Order: sequence, then C-alpha cells, then structure tokens
Amino acid sequence: MMSGFNKRLSAILCLFCLLFFTQLPIAEGRSIKESQLFPPQNHTEGLRLSTFDIDVTPPVGDPLAYDISINTWDLGLRAKGVVLQGAGLPIVLCAVDWLAIGNEGMDDFKRALAAAVGSIPERIAVNAIHQHDAPRFDAGAEQILIEAGLDPAKINPTQFDGTFARDALRRLTVAVKSSLGHSQPVTHLGLGKAIVEKVASNRNIYGPDGKVRVTRMSTTKDAEIRAEPEGLIDPELSLVSFWNEDKPVAIFSYYATHPQSYYRTGIPNPDFVGVARFFRQLAVPDALHVHFNGAGGNIAAGKYNDGSHENRLIFAERLAAGMEKAWETTKREPISAENVTWNVSSVALPPAKYLYQMQEELKTSNDLLVKSSGNARKMAWLRRSQAGKKLDLMCLSLNDTRLLHMPGELFVEYQLAAKAERPDLFVAMASYGDLGPGYIGTALAYEKGGYEVSNRASNVAPEVEGVLMKAIKDLLRK
Repeated sequence: MMSGFNKRLSAILCLFCLLFFTQLPIAEGRSIKESQLFPPQNHTEGLRLSTFDIDVTPPVGDPLAYDISINTWDLGLRAKGVVLQGAGLPIVLCAVDWLAIGNEGMDDFKRALAAAVGSIPERIAVNAIHQHDAPRFDAGAEQILIEAGLDPAKINPTQFDGTFARDALRRLTVAVKSSLGHSQPVTHLGLGKAIVEKVASNRNIYGPDGKVRVTRMSTTKDAEIRAEPEGLIDPELSLVSFWNEDKPVAIFSYYATHPQSYYRTGIPNPDFVGVARFFRQLAVPDALHVHFNGAGGNIAAGKYNDGSHENRLIFAERLAAGMEKAWETTKREPISAENVTWNVSSVALPPAKYLYQMQEELKTSNDLLVKSSGNARKMAWLRRSQAGKKLDLMCLSLNDTRLLHMPGELFVEYQLAAKAERPDLFVAMASYGDLGPGYIGTALAYEKGGYEVSNRASNVAPEVEGVLMKAIKDLLRK
C-alpha cells in the first residue's frame, strides 16, 4: 500500500501537472514567451541549428490544387527549413512548396513537427510558398466533405484528398527529427537587403471613383493593363543567414509576390521562386537556402508577365539577382541565446458575414459543396472560428531582427506597416501560414472591392485589420 508520505507526494505532483498543462492555451491577443510556460533554460551550450530538406512532389495521378499530376518537372517541390535550439524549447521554421496548408491541416503539421523535436505547436512556423502547380492540404475541408457524404478523392476538383499530404508529413517529421543529430553551433547572424527589379506589381488598378477597375492577375495578356503603373509593392528582398563562425549554415530570403509565371500544366513545379532558390543554392552550396513568401496577397508579376513560358527564367533570374545583391551586402554580427526570443500572439479573426448564409444553405443541401469543393474550406474555417479556434502570429527576435510569420494571403500593406512600425529594427515577414482565412485585405480594400476581397476569395470581415495590426504592433514591441 502507498504510504501517507507517498500519497501526499503523488497528490502534489498531480496538482502540479494539472496547473501546468491547464496554463498552456494562449489567450486571445496575448503575446507569450516560452519562459512563461517553462523554467528558464541553461544557455551555456549556446545556439544550435539543424537543417532539413525533403521532396514533397505528388506522384503522377495524384491531385494538385487545380489538376491531376500528369508528369514531373526538372525541379520538384520541397519542404525545407531549420530547427533552432538553445533558446528554450526548439523552434521550427519550415517553408513548403505547396499552394496552401490550412485549418486542421495546419494543426496537423504543427503538432507533428512539435512532437518530432520535443517542443510545442506554438513554437512551430509552417508557411506555404503558394505555387499553383502544387497540392494543398486542409484536413478540415476534407472532413466537411466526408461528413456530407462526398468522397474528397472523387469530387472535382480533388484538392482536399489528404492522402498524399499525410504521407509527406510523415516523411517530413522523420527528416526533422533526424536533423537534430546533425546540428551546428550558431555564432553569428547575417543581414542583407536588396531591391528586386521588375517582378512584383500590384494586382489592383483603380478607377476615378477609387474603386478597383480591373485586377491585374499573375498573367496579363492585355498590353494596356500591363502598361498601368506598378502600384504599391514592397520591392525589398530581405536576407537572413545563420553562421557557424565564418561558415553559413542556413539562408532565409523573404520577398512579397504571388510566385506564378504560368500554371495549370498538370506538372508539379516550384515556379520562378523555386528556380531562383535553386540558383542561389548552387551559388552557396554548403548552406540551406529557404525562401518565404511575404505579404503578397495583392501582389503578382502581372505588369511584366504576358504568360510567355520564357518569363519563368526571366523572373527567376531577376529574383536571384536580388538574392545575390542581398548576400553580397550581408553584414554579420555575433548572436547568443540570450538575444533570441520567440513570441506568439493568438488572435480570433472575424469571419466574413456571407459564410453564415452559406452555412444555413448547407443545412438543407450539399449543392454548394458539389459545385465547388473550395466551399468546404470556407465551412471548415467558419466552424473553427465558431468553436473559438485562434490563429498564431509568431515573431522570432534575433538581436535587432524581427521575423514575423503570419497567416493568410495578407495584403502588402501589412508588411509595409510592420516595417514602418519599427524602422529601428530589421523586420521581415512571411505570409501564407494557415490559409484558412484566405485573402486578408485592409479595411479600406474591402470598400474598394476587387477579386481578393470578394466572397470567392476572402473568408474574413473588414474588421480583421484592427485585430492583425494590434497583434503585429504588440509583437514588434516585445
């Protein structure tokens, strides 16, 4: 039998565990540090970083976001990133050459990678790069279709059949876990910037009334529309590198634009951003090059792209030139674990009002799901919102550098506002995290109209700007 002492000890331990784990959820709008959850870590071993890089190209016959894969290209799709250790629980930053990962699909990724490295989901950042000849993963949308009696593998388009995605995630988890045995010290941080010429342009062209007159998509055949001004963009490419003394270990690039030159080929490929990344990987072969797409929701190459297939190389060379300039101007500075922090702001984004009407219609008929499986993603997003699920906005602080990792297809205004908020810091932004919300415009954008803020594309209400900007400011002030 258990002694009185052991009983008391057991009760104390149980109470500790109960108090500990009930404090894990992050309240709305609250920034949180790992030190608020766990005791301070011993930093004597210093920062360490490991890299991972695997192929996540669907096989022939599997679904892409819009088509079925019919062949393979010279370059496939990659999932790559780093695990940073030594500043509390491990941090994972991962970029995936897929169109989107959203809702319960993002939950699956973050939980799996957290378990692989012995961390928590709040310290895992996964961002899609948004190529269109690529798959998407949304386990919530998949579940909506299944509950409606529809087979995700047969409904057209078959973009929410998650069979391949789950296999890719299993392989990615193995690679991330295996990387821990090959970590290297991080002694220095490298920072560089450069202007990218003639790639990005704003998608929206406004009329005399201030409303969107026409949306200039990634491919724009009309020469008159291509001749319109470039519009509001962020032409700056940010480069962040991690060094072991004088040896680069990993290089991150951040640039805001839709990454399409041409697509709907049925052949998975990483498009021009993947080609540019490949060029730079060849140029600096001993460091893993990871690219993140910035807040490019309303940005594309449309001004410079008539859809000619030769443009893929042209845009890749222009983007790679920006990466090279940023690399050549990179300045290194020492970094230690004491100057690395991870903050999270967990927020509830307001759902678009039209989603509630769609929800009512689906109570009596599945026609909306049959018409477009994309509506399943909308319903998955609304159901999560109604259940109180929140999205994590994450910020990695490295000395005077802030790396923001954000959800949705953010308008470029959010990236520019973040940089303007802290001009004293080196600020870079990755968007296309959880894609459940779809496009996220500014409050003014919803008044001006356009494709991105229409019921077809955006799942959030105009009030979203106030929620996001408050969280961004809070993160940058921590």
